[in-house]
Amino acid sequence: MLEVLERWTASLSAELDLAGLDVDIDRVLALAGVAAHAVLRPAAPLTTYLVGYAAGRAAALDGANEAEATARAFDAASQLARRPTA
Repeated sequence: MLEVLERWTASLSAELDLAGLDVDIDRVLALAGVAAHAVLRPAAPLTTYLVGYAAGRAAALDGANEAEATARAFDAASQLARRPTA
């Protein structure tokens, strides 16, 4: 399964002009799993999309280091998903 996801990630990255992007597939899937189980299944793709968007925005607008911006966005999403809801 991982091999298929690696090929898909490489193909999609190239299509989106992101060739050479280092994607931590396991981390993305883990975050999607947290969101799916803690919120609802449809929260998984929304969460990963918003994390990527937030990281890209921070890097573009704030000049943040891409890896650090990504880590902050992942951590924020994971913590929010794990918070008890009222």
